[in-house]
Amino acid sequence: MRQVKLLVFALLFLPAFTAAQQSLAPAAQTRTPSGAARVSLDDAIRLALQHNHALQALRTTVQQSLAEEITANLRPNPTLGLDAQFLPIFQPNKLDADYLDQSAQFDAGIGYLFERGKKRQHRLQAAKDQTSVVRSLVSDNERQLVFNVSQQFVDALLAESTLEFTQQDLDSFQKTVDISKERFRVGDMSEGDFLKIKLQLLQFQSDVSAAKLAKLQNLAALRQLLGFETVPDDYDVQGTLDYHPVHADLKDLKNVAAMNRPDLRAAQQAVTAAESQLSLQKANGKMDITGTFNYSHTAGASSGSFFYSMPLPIFNRNQGEIARAQYAITQAQQQASETTQQVSTDVVTAFANLQTNDQIIQLYQGGYVDQAKQSRDISEYAYRKGAASLLDYLDSERTYRANQLAYRQALASYMLALEQMRQAVGTRNLP
Repeated sequence: MRQVKLLVFALLFLPAFTAAQQSLAPAAQTRTPSGAARVSLDDAIRLALQHNHALQALRTTVQQSLAEEITANLRPNPTLGLDAQFLPIFQPNKLDADYLDQSAQFDAGIGYLFERGKKRQHRLQAAKDQTSVVRSLVSDNERQLVFNVSQQFVDALLAESTLEFTQQDLDSFQKTVDISKERFRVGDMSEGDFLKIKLQLLQFQSDVSAAKLAKLQNLAALRQLLGFETVPDDYDVQGTLDYHPVHADLKDLKNVAAMNRPDLRAAQQAVTAAESQLSLQKANGKMDITGTFNYSHTAGASSGSFFYSMPLPIFNRNQGEIARAQYAITQAQQQASETTQQVSTDVVTAFANLQTNDQIIQLYQGGYVDQAKQSRDISEYAYRKGAASLLDYLDSERTYRANQLAYRQALASYMLALEQMRQAVGTRNLP
């Protein structure tokens, strides 16, 4: 009778044992409804760059800056002046053609402001340099958005992987509960041990509920970055938690960052823009000339007059704005130096983070994952054969679950560190 019970127990437990073995792979994809849209990381980045509303709003600043270039390149408008004098308004009976020709005076004049110091050319150049800065700042915001999307995508992958593992673990442990119930029914297990098994099931159920909530929240946050209208309500992420080692030299990464970081490029362009502003302010210190030609008709005779006027640069020669522009150059240079140091700091920090997470993955893949599974399997088998206590089995099960969840978290942390490295160097193509 004892042998029959053990045989039945083994046959019932075999599917659970097989399911537990399959749950080792952390990169498996969660089941999705038939026909549900699945978005890869490349798709997510593309959708975000095309449809993110905050980025679209920021991109309009480039068009605004281009419009300012049009304004900067405009020439002054000519002025037109007309006047009529000595009209018999209070003696209208005298108003006739002869009076208008002989007694009234009519003037028509046109004037134009001649800008000196090539002000228009300097205005245009300053506007173009500012447009370059704006373009680079928009590119930097694109870099930040790509990192945010990648980070949220990895979090969604982690939630999906955790959900699948916890669901498989729950299914496996549910079979253990069913087997224990049968053993308790036939008197092969005490009621106290059976209750401990049932209470442990609560932890597995709680893990599944928490994983479902985490996945829902991460998908919603990712959808916000992509634009809600770009993906359906039942969309899901497509990808795996995976480990791809990166063999890059810190010096090479710094060089790549120096060539690709748009915020560094914007800081360097800001120096050029500040220098253009100084040239413009110096040009504004040049006094402009106003030329006017007047046509007059007085007492039956027509005549023309030319006028010339220019402010005398005695007091105001734009000294204040010139001095301010000079200090602005110093400010831009210091900011560029600070940005250069910040870029180097970002690369060093991201490189150290990537190396640390790489070492952690190596530790897990070097044996800790397999050892945790083997320990759980041994305790499970010994418990089935009556050679181990229930507490030992439950403890090994908790250790295995914690190890699997930590391994998945380590993979996600490594992928996030890799995305941080890409953000730090300003390109997704690492050397």
